Amino acid sequence: MWLRLAALAAFAIVPCVHAQVRSPAVSPETLTLNDAIARVARLHPDLRLFGARTEVLLAERDAAIRRPLLSAGVEVENALGTGDARGFSTAELTLTLAGVLERGGKLNARRTLAQARIDALSVQREAQRLDLLAEVARRYLVVTSAQAHHGIAAQDIAQRRRTVAAARQRLQAGASPESVVLTAQAALARAEMTLARAAQQQDAARQHLAALWGEREPRFAVSSGDPLTLPAIDDMQALAALLEGTPELAQFADEHRLREARLRLARSTATPDLDWQVGVRRLQDSSDMALTGSLSLPLGSARRAGPEIRAAEADLAALAIERESRDIALYATLADAHGRYRVSQLEVQRVRDEVLPRLMRAEQAAERAYRAGAIGYLEWAQLQSETTSTRRQQLESALEAHRALIELQRLTGQALVAQPAIHAQGSTP
Repeated sequence: MWLRLAALAAFAIVPCVHAQVRSPAVSPETLTLNDAIARVARLHPDLRLFGARTEVLLAERDAAIRRPLLSAGVEVENALGTGDARGFSTAELTLTLAGVLERGGKLNARRTLAQARIDALSVQREAQRLDLLAEVARRYLVVTSAQAHHGIAAQDIAQRRRTVAAARQRLQAGASPESVVLTAQAALARAEMTLARAAQQQDAARQHLAALWGEREPRFAVSSGDPLTLPAIDDMQALAALLEGTPELAQFADEHRLREARLRLARSTATPDLDWQVGVRRLQDSSDMALTGSLSLPLGSARRAGPEIRAAEADLAALAIERESRDIALYATLADAHGRYRVSQLEVQRVRDEVLPRLMRAEQAAERAYRAGAIGYLEWAQLQSETTSTRRQQLESALEAHRALIELQRLTGQALVAQPAIHAQGSTP
């Protein structure tokens, strides 16, 4: 069940950093996904707020289980009148003690309702925690994405530098005009600009990640990983079976108990409470003491409680419909995330196995042909651009798969790493 899932285990297995999380060689200044999750779990105010809310509900429970207060009173009769009743000569003094005898199980109903609210809060906290862990994984993925784009840009720069060097050689040999060199240098400048943008995006992503635990000036470095490493996941039927244990549906069980407690409390109001009063009266004429007492019972309590009972019954009946609607929505979200993961995973694998190897061989052949004067600059440059664009497309597909995987983990509350990971290394033929 989801209550057995540790916060650090739920999302610490994002494949793009899986290898680095387990590595013992990570420096203290390097932030792993486990570290980020631990900081958020310890410092995020949304989770710490539940402690204060729990204290409020505990105080409200203590107030709800108190019995009605007793009332002490003094009654004076036959005083300050006229004639014989003038002054206090004939006054009679009565000391009274009054209270309310609750009937219909009101005390137990209030206690059950208060406890149900406390129990529901713990489930809400677990759901909030899973949402926060998913957000940590998403922001960490953005940092890893910026690092991967930085690596692709560095590869592109290396390619463009070879092109510039080759163009200069041909210019010196009189086999190519200066415009080719300038065009190659412009392409190199664009690649360098892309590298600088990736570095800036990485800094912004680190700032965004650190904001989750309130750090304003992050000085950590995020552990690098291979975002093209994708785990194998179960089929849709197996994942759908895990939905029953998610906090989002578990909340309905607590909500059912909560609404049942409200209905029980509403029904208890149909039974009227008994007001009682006892007292001791001093009889002025004989100076004797006598007991007094009274009982009163409100009329029409059942009729007055009717609308509240009907509302509570309707609210309880609507819960089953709400759960069915939520179940459909969760399944639809799960199916969408599962489908996106499968499609992206397939694209990453096909690019790795079929597209990139051919492009890289074609680029190498184009470089040899250009240096030999068999083709022009544009053909080689076009192949370089195609290779870089394909690498970026593969990376975006892998990132889309990771985003879908994070959503699957958030929905199921499971790590989804039982099966071997599929490594989609796209930098080798």
